[in-house]
Amino acid sequence: MRYEGIIYRPPSEGGSLIIQATVGCPHNRCRFCNMYKEKRFRIRKLGDILEDIEEAGRYYDPRSVRTIFLADGNSAIMRTEQLLRILRRLREVFPGLERVTSYGASQYLSLKTREEWEELRAAGLTRLHCGMESGHDPLLLRVNKGTSMRKHIEGGRAVRAAGIELSMYYMAGLGGREMWEAHALDSARVLNAVDPDFIRVRTFSPMPDTELGEDFLAGNFSLQEPRGVLRELRLLVENLEGNGLFLSDHWLNFADIHGRLPQDKEAMLLSIDRALAAPREDFRPVGLIASSL
Repeated sequence: MRYEGIIYRPPSEGGSLIIQATVGCPHNRCRFCNMYKEKRFRIRKLGDILEDIEEAGRYYDPRSVRTIFLADGNSAIMRTEQLLRILRRLREVFPGLERVTSYGASQYLSLKTREEWEELRAAGLTRLHCGMESGHDPLLLRVNKGTSMRKHIEGGRAVRAAGIELSMYYMAGLGGREMWEAHALDSARVLNAVDPDFIRVRTFSPMPDTELGEDFLAGNFSLQEPRGVLRELRLLVENLEGNGLFLSDHWLNFADIHGRLPQDKEAMLLSIDRALAAPREDFRPVGLIASSL
C-alpha cells in the first residue's frame, strides 16, 4: 500500500485499515487548520487505489478486517462512479467488512443527490465524518470554512435520508469571546435540522502556521478560557433536540461530556455544571498548541 504525506483519521477510526483515495483536502483554506498544508489536493488514479486494496487483501487476513477509512480529507468529493468501484471491490476483497467511512465536508456532501448517496450506501458506505465546526454563517465566513448553514443542512439531510451514518463535529471556542453565543445557537439549529447519529466536540486551540494562530499571537483573536468554553457548550446542549450520541472524545476538551439525546440531556448539563464549579487549576492551559492531533 502506498501513502503520501501525513495521514489523518478521526480517533474513532483508530483501528481501521486506511486506504488513501485522495491526497490532501480540496478546500484546504480553513484559517484554523494546518493538517494538509504540505499537500496539493488530487484524486488518486482509480487503478492505483484498486491495487492498494488488492495488496491490503494479501497483507491482512481478509476476514479479520472489519472497518476501513478512506483518506485523505473529503474523499466524498470523488465521482460517485469512482466511489462505487472502490466500495464494491472492498466488499469483494474483505468479506468480513462491517464499516467503510470517509471525511466529507458539507459543501461536498451537498453536491451529490439523495439517490447517489443511496447507491453508495447500498455499495457499502456506512458512515461519513463531517467537520461542521459551526452553524453560524458569519463565523464560517471569518474562518473561511467554504460552507454555510444551508449547505450543512442540505448535505447532512441527504446523507441521513440515504441511511448513511453521519458524525458531525462542533468546534467549541471557535467564535472566541465575541461570537460564542451565536456560534452555539446556530450550531444547535443545524444539528437539530440534520439530527446526525453522532455529535462530536473538538475544542479550538490556535495552532502555528495557521492564519487564526497568527491572529491570536497578534492579539486579534480573544481565545476563550475553559469556563467560557463550558458555558458555550452548555448553551449548545440546552438547545439540542435530536436523537444522536453526544461525545467529547478529544484530548483538547475541558470536560468529558457524553450521552444519548434526548434522554441524557439533563445529566449532561449537570456534568457541565460540575465542571464549571471546578477550580481553574483543574484545566489545561490555553494558548498556542503544536499539533492538531
